[in-house]
Amino acid sequence: MNESILITGANIGLGKETARQLALKKETKKVILFCRNQAKAETAKKDLEEQTGRKIFEIIIGDVADANSVRRAVEKIKEPIDAVILNAGGMVGKTAAKIMPSGMNDLAATNILGHVILVDELLKHDKLRKAVLYPSAEAVPGVKMLGMKPVAMKTSSVDEFAAVLDGTYFGNKFDVTQAYGYVKYVATMWMLSMARKYPDLKFVVMSPGNTGGTNAPDNLPPAMKFMLKYFMMPIVFPLIGGMVHKLEVGAKRFVDGISDERYKSGVFYASKEGKLSGDVVDQSTFFTDLKNSTFQDNADKAVHRFIK
Repeated sequence: MNESILITGANIGLGKETARQLALKKETKKVILFCRNQAKAETAKKDLEEQTGRKIFEIIIGDVADANSVRRAVEKIKEPIDAVILNAGGMVGKTAAKIMPSGMNDLAATNILGHVILVDELLKHDKLRKAVLYPSAEAVPGVKMLGMKPVAMKTSSVDEFAAVLDGTYFGNKFDVTQAYGYVKYVATMWMLSMARKYPDLKFVVMSPGNTGGTNAPDNLPPAMKFMLKYFMMPIVFPLIGGMVHKLEVGAKRFVDGISDERYKSGVFYASKEGKLSGDVVDQSTFFTDLKNSTFQDNADKAVHRFIK
């Protein structure tokens, strides 16, 4: 039972819908909206209170791409929290390849940096009681029907993981749609490593699946954005089956991931092989690199190279 939950990127899309669903559970006593923008957070808080009839939402301002911002935010958390949902992230957009002060590219910093620091700081100060959920993606094992190739690293060494995080792995051709899968792979392996380090806590990796009603397509290159937003999502995916679902369904995966005992620590759950929606399964049953504890620890070491 999780009475208090912190959600990053909680003012819009999956984060906001997850907050709404959690507030409808009787056991939930507090939902912390971890957001970058105060005004947007206040708007989301007011809307969530109206939708749920509950005044259990609190706001903490922090930017998951900025290490110091996250550390300052953790200082504001006075009481331990039960669960954390590391929802913030995405494909970022035109600045994805830009190198940030941490040394990571913007894509990696937004999806990994602050989340790792957030978890590390909560653990360091004994402010995390039960569970952490990280949203990965079917882009890691790939989706053959859409031409999405599985992540295929040569060695999964510390250096190779670090090269993904600073962008050198991709050379002069930084394709954000390809890089996204690799960044999510690094984060997934970090989470699986944490599950072994902290056996008394629950570390679950859960893909929200191909979820409609989010702003994810807006961060893609113009041609891809148009194709996905106005053709694939509303027309093609519904016809294929098992390729898209509503916002509420994607958010429910997060809610269930931290609260349902069926979902175990140290497992990456996502749609069945070749699908983007429907039931979730353990991805290591067909993407076997996920089981490699050395690879997991290498990802953890690589991430911490960029954390001062």
